[in-house]
Amino acid sequence: MSSVAEIEITKTQTVQLPLGLLGFERIKTYSLITRTDQAPFHWLSVPDGDDLAFLVVPPCLVLPDYALDMSDDDADYLEIRNPNDALVFNIVTLKSDGSGTVNLKGPIVINRHTMIGMQVVLSQSNYAIKHPIQAA
Repeated sequence: MSSVAEIEITKTQTVQLPLGLLGFERIKTYSLITRTDQAPFHWLSVPDGDDLAFLVVPPCLVLPDYALDMSDDDADYLEIRNPNDALVFNIVTLKSDGSGTVNLKGPIVINRHTMIGMQVVLSQSNYAIKHPIQAA
């Protein structure tokens, strides 16, 4: 009798960020990569071989009461009519000592229907740019 190995499932979706990310405005197309063995983290990767990828995580997994207060203009730009239309991710920074932080002040918001998104700067919030990630 042979054992059944856990199957790694990878899902990739193309995401358009017409305004780019802060500091990476020239890059407009990314791949959102989801791997079951890396949940709850995802990768936002540049598909043209730049070897550039951002580790991202949904903010509610870092801070359960995270509230995205997006402007009406940003919601209109992304054609987000209700909260269920949005995928929200925050960029994770890992340090050499194994610790990490997440940028809660600059979430990436993607319309789940069109896969068009943008990085929103929550200038009126008290969220941190380097919020510590707690080990599970």
